[in-house]
Amino acid sequence: MTSGVGALWSHRGSLRILVRRDLAVKYQQSVLGYLWSLIEPLGMGAIYWFVFGVLYSRDTNRHLGEAAGSYPLFLITGIFAWMWTSSALSEATHALTGQARLITTMNVPRQVFPVGRVAGRFAEYAAGLPILVAIAVWYAAQGRIEPSWSLLALPLAVLVQAILLIGLALLLSAFNVLMRDVERFMRLVIRVLFYATPIIYPLSLVRDSGLPGWLRVSYELNPLVGIFQLHHAVWYPDEFPDARLLATTIGTSLLLLVAGWWAFRRLEPAVLKEL
Repeated sequence: MTSGVGALWSHRGSLRILVRRDLAVKYQQSVLGYLWSLIEPLGMGAIYWFVFGVLYSRDTNRHLGEAAGSYPLFLITGIFAWMWTSSALSEATHALTGQARLITTMNVPRQVFPVGRVAGRFAEYAAGLPILVAIAVWYAAQGRIEPSWSLLALPLAVLVQAILLIGLALLLSAFNVLMRDVERFMRLVIRVLFYATPIIYPLSLVRDSGLPGWLRVSYELNPLVGIFQLHHAVWYPDEFPDARLLATTIGTSLLLLVAGWWAFRRLEPAVLKEL
């Protein structure tokens, strides 16, 4: 794995070119271009704010605690990070099958292609950060949030999320070449993960629910739970994951990265033969 990471780093220029190409192709016939990476999460945030912040405001505010007065910021923070997750997983699934001719002709580590999809979607997430900061500044000016040391949770959240997504991208891209059902299966998984992760609701809602103890424990084994808690903790320090949840999140993410890298290397000959 160490030599593989070194080879990937030595071809970082190729990775940069692939990311730029993917972004250019994605938006080349779009009038609004990169603005779509902002419009979609903002639109989703508006819909969920209307449902949970207006129609069901009493139930929502009871569980939000300090985030009750700035629920739109809570929503947008989670949805921006979720768009990176869902887009990266969806596109990484067909990162190899959609670029077969390029993969078999370019002399670069094949990990560049799934990793490039994760990097490209991160670029879209980074483009939305100024919007997120502007909303946070507006709420801070009203005294509804008080940014503090918890701002440091953002680099940690991004790092752990990148580790997790790269590991999953390597796994999914290789398996999808050999079993095309993976792409269809992931569509369902991504939908389930959206509601099985504290994106539009706080983690306390699950912990205080009447769910069986084993189900609550299983819920927190999902590494995305701790990652999104870190994202929310940027503006709401009380949301910072406890030591057990943080250790579970980081450990699982690292494990999936190693497993993804190992599986990709083992399956690479069969993948190239299939392509």
